[in-house]
Formats: sequence, C-alpha cells, structure tokens
Amino acid sequence: MRLLGFFVAFFIALVGLTGVLAPDCLMAIGRHAVTPGGIYIVAVLRIGLGLTLAWLAPVSRAPTTLRILGVIAVIAGVATLYVGTERAQAILEWWSGQGPLLIRLGGGIALVLGGFIAYALTPRRSAR
Repeated sequence: MRLLGFFVAFFIALVGLTGVLAPDCLMAIGRHAVTPGGIYIVAVLRIGLGLTLAWLAPVSRAPTTLRILGVIAVIAGVATLYVGTERAQAILEWWSGQGPLLIRLGGGIALVLGGFIAYALTPRRSAR
C-alpha cells in the first residue's frame, strides 16, 4: 500500500526536479499535455494521485495534510476538464513567458512536496 504512495511521491518529486534542472524540458512536456487528449490524461492523473493520497492518509504521519493534498489534487483534476485546451495553452504560455525562475520555483515546490509525501509515508519508529 505504501509502495503506491512512494511511487506518487517519486513522480511528484521527479516532475519538480525536472522543473528545477530543465525548465525548458518541463515546458515542452507541458505543451504536449495541452492537447485535447492530453487534457484528459492530465485530469485522470491528477484525480488518481489525489485519490491515492486520500486513501493512504490514515496510515501516514500526516493524515490530515495528505487528505487535504488529495482533495486539492482531485479538485484540480476536475477543474482541468473545465479549463479546456485553449485556456490551458494560454496558461502554459503565460507561465513559460515569465521566465525560467518562476518555473524553477514551481519545480522546487513540487520537489519539496514529493519529499514531504515520501516522509509522511515512512513508518514511524517505535519508542524503546
């Protein structure tokens, strides 16, 4: 069960690391994701990640925080469907137009978030 959570944490951290080290690469991936089919894939991915976090919350060190993150991810996934391709492309263009510093900042946040999720899912040490 926790293995799935570690996969989620690794995925989020990997996206963040890509944003920090190669912001242009992350933007190129984003441009492929803002197609009509890509929007659905991103929405399903966000909803799946959110449901996984909410499902794993009870066995974590930070159950309330993981539930909140899970709910936010599910809401973001549903909202992705309503944003649509044109608006998503406009958002991506605005984001990339702000320069690599903002992309790196967002990547850094995702990297920290992935690390926090991994930490929250590690078993607690028992007191001796």
